[in-house]
Amino acid sequence: MKKLRTLALAITIVSVMILTTGCTTYQHFKTAFMNDSTGENVTITIGVCEPITGGESDAAISEIRGIQLANEVYPNIKGKIVKLVYSNNYSDVSAAKTAIENLFSYSPNVILGSYGSAYSLAISKKIQDAKIPAIAVSNTNPLVTKNNPYYYRVCYADSNQGDLLGTYVLKATKSKTAGILLPENSDIALARASAFSERMEVQTGDSDAIKVYKTYKSGTKNFTKQLEAVRDSGVKYVLLPGEMVDVAEILKEAKAMNLDVTFLGGNEWASEEFDETVGKYANSNNVAFITYVDPAIENDEQKAGRETEKFMNAFRDKYGNDAVPDENMMLGYDAYLVAINAAAQAGDNMDGESIKKALDGDITFEGATGNIRFNDVGDPVKTVYVSTVSKDGHVLKYTINPAN
Repeated sequence: MKKLRTLALAITIVSVMILTTGCTTYQHFKTAFMNDSTGENVTITIGVCEPITGGESDAAISEIRGIQLANEVYPNIKGKIVKLVYSNNYSDVSAAKTAIENLFSYSPNVILGSYGSAYSLAISKKIQDAKIPAIAVSNTNPLVTKNNPYYYRVCYADSNQGDLLGTYVLKATKSKTAGILLPENSDIALARASAFSERMEVQTGDSDAIKVYKTYKSGTKNFTKQLEAVRDSGVKYVLLPGEMVDVAEILKEAKAMNLDVTFLGGNEWASEEFDETVGKYANSNNVAFITYVDPAIENDEQKAGRETEKFMNAFRDKYGNDAVPDENMMLGYDAYLVAINAAAQAGDNMDGESIKKALDGDITFEGATGNIRFNDVGDPVKTVYVSTVSKDGHVLKYTINPAN
């Protein structure tokens, strides 16, 4: 889905407020975003740790809006009011450590965020030491949840996405071979490539299922050797886990070579950045990528479930019938829903340990992006979609259910 355009005025208001205080309560923050719903009957406090200002703020604002929209739709737990408190990490790894300490002063029962895996990793140990469960919205770095039993996420990690794309190639296309073009010195890209390769090799029983595996330096302007190797290998599907600028150059050169290949990407391709950077080289035949939402919900959200319908109705009431939410906003909405439903499952206590126990339990949480439950490392088990582009937006190619 294309991203909802950022409201510059709202960001400016927030920037001014947060620059004067490291942590602001929901009562103060509502001036820029929504109506006040706090009160004296607050029984649970949800901390939101995000880069509200700085270089990452434009992207983080989608997560924040999703969290706040969910709070508008579900302001209570069992009839008692939920309070949101905020802490700004200023898009800075060092500042993130201070931001989380500021947030702890409000005694949150659960924490949401941060946008940007680096900021979540910076505060990870403090969260674990405080024994407060945290739910990341769009962090894809596997390490965020892998080494911290108190960290969860509602999106798939890079390694998970590689595995899912391997499943797509095997199940949907029936192909038994594929290729990988990998940027050098990228742990994130390597995690996705390794999982993709493992899925292909294990499922086919062929240790040579990856017929072409070529690396490149990010920023390269000539991919002739890599693309010739792809052509000579005969594969029809190639994983491309690199930076957007590299993806654009590779697709441009592949098009010039008339290369009959579909390039595979993660959910970052379902973004406005992809549309703007890569869009003119992409079409329904040469790209396929992970999305968390069936593109059909733009026309008929009822097909995607009750919570999706509820989200879309609330979103359109707030932003207008022509507005389109991006996936991070929907994931922010889902992170909030998971948090309050886990708190409800925790009973009257609702402390961090009780909420963690609920998150670790065999519970499925319904969200705008589908049903979510967590595995033993805090990663989601949920339905995802493989989509492509068309002149009218994104189009569904294949649905991957957890059973797949």
